[in-house]
Amino acid sequence: MIAVAYLASLLAVIGCMALLDRRFGLVMWADARRGALVLGAGVVFFLLWDVAAIAAGFYYRGESEAMTGVMLAPELPLEELVFVTFLCYLTLVLHGLVLLALRSRRPVGERS
Repeated sequence: MIAVAYLASLLAVIGCMALLDRRFGLVMWADARRGALVLGAGVVFFLLWDVAAIAAGFYYRGESEAMTGVMLAPELPLEELVFVTFLCYLTLVLHGLVLLALRSRRPVGERS
């Protein structure tokens, strides 16, 4: 059970981001095609970044009982892909929330 705790936690927070996204129609529920394209581009960018850092000897896989042990490449665990996906999705949702908040602000003269 503990062997998938980290992955399960990451998937749970991605699910929470999806619920927030759906509630306010921010990314995937605003424009699924554009949202998926931007999310995919971010994930690919950061995975390439990780691969370059691994090749340069900067990153090493940590040892933890909470990880699945599934490796996508040398020193690149499955959890890294899910983590990068979460960070990119979180950024898109936060961006959408900021835009929503800015659009909902009323001019100073209209406040009660």
